[in-house]
Amino acid sequence: MDLQGLRARADELMAQFDRMRAGVGDVQQQLRAVSATVTSDDGLVTVTVGPRGQVTKVELDPRIYRRPNAAQLAATITDTIRTAADQAMAEVERICRPLVPDAQFQAHMDADLDGIFRQLDADLPGGDRR
Repeated sequence: MDLQGLRARADELMAQFDRMRAGVGDVQQQLRAVSATVTSDDGLVTVTVGPRGQVTKVELDPRIYRRPNAAQLAATITDTIRTAADQAMAEVERICRPLVPDAQFQAHMDADLDGIFRQLDADLPGGDRR
C-alpha cells in the first residue's frame, strides 16, 4: 500500500471513529432500552428479555395447571426464552451495525476475539490476508 493509500485508509478510520464517538450516547441509550417480549404458540408462556438476552419477566397463564406436564412446560419456557433472546439480539445488531465495519461485525456479535484480531491484522499494511 502506498502513502496515498495509507492516508486514505487513515481518513476512513478517522471518519469511522468520529461516527462512533458522535453516536455513542444515543446508541448506549438505545441499547439499554432493548427488550423483546414473546408469547409461546400455545399462549401459556410469555417471556421478556433485555438487551443481552437476560430474562427480565416470565408470565405463566393459569391454564398450565389444567394439563400439568413439567417437561413440556420447561421446553415451552426454554423455547420462548430463546425466541425472545434472538429478537433482542436482532435489535442490538440493528442498532450497532452502522458502528462496526461489516468485516468485523459478526465476529463482534459472536464475541469472537480471534476473528476480530484476525480482521484487524488483515487491515494493517502487510497484514495477514486470510
